[in-house]
Amino acid sequence: MSKVTPTSRRKADHIQVSLEREVQSGLRTGLDGLRFEHNALPELNLREVDTRTEFLGKKLSAPILISSMTGGTETAGKINQVLAEAAQETGVALGLGSQRAALEQSALASSFQVRNIAPDILLFANLGAVQLNYGLDVEACRQAVDMIEADALILHLNALQEALQPEGNVDFSDLLRKIEKVCEGLDSPVIIKEVGWGLSAEVALRLADAGVAAFDVAGAGGTSWAMVEMHRARNRSQANIAAAFLEWGIPTVESLVQVRQALPNAPLIASGGLRSGVDIAKCLALGADLAGMALPFLQGAVESKQAVIEAIHEVTAVLRTCMFATGSADCSALRQAKLAPIK
Repeated sequence: MSKVTPTSRRKADHIQVSLEREVQSGLRTGLDGLRFEHNALPELNLREVDTRTEFLGKKLSAPILISSMTGGTETAGKINQVLAEAAQETGVALGLGSQRAALEQSALASSFQVRNIAPDILLFANLGAVQLNYGLDVEACRQAVDMIEADALILHLNALQEALQPEGNVDFSDLLRKIEKVCEGLDSPVIIKEVGWGLSAEVALRLADAGVAAFDVAGAGGTSWAMVEMHRARNRSQANIAAAFLEWGIPTVESLVQVRQALPNAPLIASGGLRSGVDIAKCLALGADLAGMALPFLQGAVESKQAVIEAIHEVTAVLRTCMFATGSADCSALRQAKLAPIK
């Protein structure tokens, strides 16, 4: 039996809080302030609308990513198995949660290993970038990728979350240089992902210069890790400090637009509060190549594989209908669809 480490205990807390408590950000993503121009004469057959796309050289049935959530506990392992089976069956991408726990204790690696049941999916490994200041190096990043036979490595940036955790790792100094070393030393592409407070254009440009291959903006407006940490707080003072940041961050739309304008050709993932196929369509029209959702699939995963599959099919059906109603035959055409602010 594997030992319960502080890291794995924290991951278990995050799953429980996310499923059982209110964790919605005090900010809005900005997606609800935009509307598509309806096309009354799309000149398309709905059944022939093509949601397929490609990201980092791998084909997907739709531009959907089951965003990084969890790992390192028995419950997390079961969730990852369900998500991987659903991703394999539906042809979408999957990002796993931080693998730090498995690097600390090899017995936990099995909670992340899903390649045997999902041989064809686009699969992302995941580590916290700050851990490069706490003993992890290029070799550890390579181990994380090899552990799950991943197609790419996500390094997530969660400075505010770490600051709000009593046990947080808060030394973010000199990280850019270390991220650059990982990009240089790793054979796999490196993706930088925020965790729900958004990437700015200025930060994305610095990271692109360091060799980062792709970005997940993970803007504000969805799950608030400030609220998660508020619920986890050990005393009133810790809870009050976390509560001060419930409306912090760059909303998803603002972050996505900033980064796309700054990096017009970079592979770009939109996430942060996306809840429907219409949200995904709007993000593609704003410049995203892929759109990530976490909480809706996590809620399905604790129920059954079929619940996740049905959720993916529903999101894809809404996306396809949205494409049809904007006259967009495929994802490339959808990127040209007209969006307007709701007045």
